[in-house]
Amino acid sequence: MRRYFFLALVLLGSSLAVYAAPPAPQQPTQAIVVTGASSGIGREIALTLSRGGYFVYAGARKPADIEALSRLPNIEGIRLDVTVQADIDQAVRTVQEGGLALFGLVNNAGVFVADPLIEQSEDDLRFVMEVNVFGPYRVTKAFAPLIIQSQGRITTTGSLAGLFAGRLMGAYAMSKHAIEAFTDSLALELSKFSVQVSVIEPGNFQSDIMRNTAQRQQHLAESQLQTRFAEERERFAAFRQADRSHHASPQPVADAVLEFMTSAAPKRRYVVTPNQREADYAIEQTLRRVVELNRGHAHSIKPQALVASLQQILDAAAH
Repeated sequence: MRRYFFLALVLLGSSLAVYAAPPAPQQPTQAIVVTGASSGIGREIALTLSRGGYFVYAGARKPADIEALSRLPNIEGIRLDVTVQADIDQAVRTVQEGGLALFGLVNNAGVFVADPLIEQSEDDLRFVMEVNVFGPYRVTKAFAPLIIQSQGRITTTGSLAGLFAGRLMGAYAMSKHAIEAFTDSLALELSKFSVQVSVIEPGNFQSDIMRNTAQRQQHLAESQLQTRFAEERERFAAFRQADRSHHASPQPVADAVLEFMTSAAPKRRYVVTPNQREADYAIEQTLRRVVELNRGHAHSIKPQALVASLQQILDAAAH
């Protein structure tokens, strides 16, 4: 009888062990700052990083967006206009006062303006550069000491437009080409501090960037009546529609950011497209540029040697 009583205790103990309450979820020990997090790609990045175990300081400009972000788990909405140095300085103080090590920075805030370059206003060109180029520069410079201290990671949302350009996209493509150079130089400079740097290059996903563009460019309606590019504007109208809900979810872009932040061997570039067509076009345009660079000068590489060189680079990347 005593033996059965002892066996029952053992079984009861095992049962209790099986049905014990799960351990409390661990609190994040590292933080990441995300700019332009109020909607679209930026919001998805903030949510994905918070689910991935990080505490996220999510930058936005409107009080309502900041409050909405702060209601999400492991996210604190902060006012962060990347064109306002005072906002950036206050964001740095907020992160420092939060007490968590700043492991990551995601420069996501961006704007788009569509105009022929010879008709575009200087104010609109300056606006694009202020947000898309000087924004990442200012924010990265401000947070760099904290990132260096944690040997962390910095990424910037670029675009496939950073690899090629097209009609009416000159200002935007110029800004995203600049981010390609920004990434490469920054990566080389910060490697001595064991800080990893990358650029995320998305194709067409759901976002509010065109809605914001439409609001800014309402004043152009009158000038467009006198444009030399009426046909090009008409063809571009479908692409520039404010409603981008028919595009794919930006989750793959956010997943690429999380992969960069967590990978033991992060990549310099993450091309993320919603379909094979966009990926093929980006690579094709890049290869065309290589051909153009090699064509018709005193030191051109012969086609066979060029192909062999590409194969060597591919083989090295595979290892």
